[in-house]
Order: sequence, then structure tokens, then C-alpha cells
Amino acid sequence: MVILLNGPSSSGKSTLAGELSSLIKKRYGLDYPVISIDDHMKLPADETIYEDDVWEIEPDIRNAVCSALERADGAVTDHVITSARIYEDFMQLEDTAPVLKVRVTCPLDVLLAREKSRGDRAAGSAQASYEYLYPREGYDVTVDTSATTAEECAQIILAEAENKDRNNR
Repeated sequence: MVILLNGPSSSGKSTLAGELSSLIKKRYGLDYPVISIDDHMKLPADETIYEDDVWEIEPDIRNAVCSALERADGAVTDHVITSARIYEDFMQLEDTAPVLKVRVTCPLDVLLAREKSRGDRAAGSAQASYEYLYPREGYDVTVDTSATTAEECAQIILAEAENKDRNNR
């Protein structure tokens, strides 16, 4: 299974991805490596990222997930999808493995405060990705990282993954 964590910059996806990968390993002994958009971005972290920049690296992200699936039990993907073309390209993975779609969110004021305290993102990245996040609906589960800890979010997501796995049998 591929677990897609899609949410705006500074929503807590990276922390959540690590927590989720660790929880899966601890609970089931399964290897779910984290594939992060940050590992593929070719721009400096403090430079403005546009949809075309993400589109350019989307095949790399999808291929990294496919490679992970060849050597691991699944994958957790930390992504910021802001258009239909990026989403549709990523979702080609459903031909290979089930994809659990998780929307990672929190209020805009929390995103802005996190972005400012991080200091490693271009000002406005959180707001832009919040406004343009795609899709808005159709997720298997949504978690709010301002109201729930990363560990609690990981448990919520894992419960939904177990439910989806049961339904796919």
C-alpha cells in the first residue's frame, strides 16, 4: 500500500510521515520508507516553488515510490499536490498498489506561524499551497495536525489503512 500524505507546506507531513513509518514498523514489522517531495525538489528551500516545479519532479517522486514498492512492504509519501495533472500522474500508482489518500491540514494561521518559525521556506509557501491544494475532497481520511499529535494522527491513518486493506480483500 502507498500512503499519500497530501497537505500544504508546514502542515506537519514530514513529522507525520516519520511517525507513521515507525508505527508501521513497530506494530507490524513492515518496512514503509518515506518518499518526500523535499528529497526531489531541485530548488533551494527558501525559493518560491511553482506548480511547474513540482510537475517537473513528479515522475521522480512516482518512480521513487515504485522503487520502494519493489524492495519494501509499502511506502509513505509526503507530498504537496496543487493541480489535477500532478494528482493524476501520482495516482497512476494505483495500477501497482492501493493508495490511501490522506489530507493533512491545519488552520492557515498555524501554517503561517510554523512557516515563519521554520525559516527554511519562502515566505508565502504555506498560504499558496493551502489555497491551491488539490484535490479538496475525496480523501480516505483527513487529519488536523493542530488538534492532534503526530502519533495520534499516525494511529488514525493506520486504522484507516487497515480498514481499506480489509475492504480490498
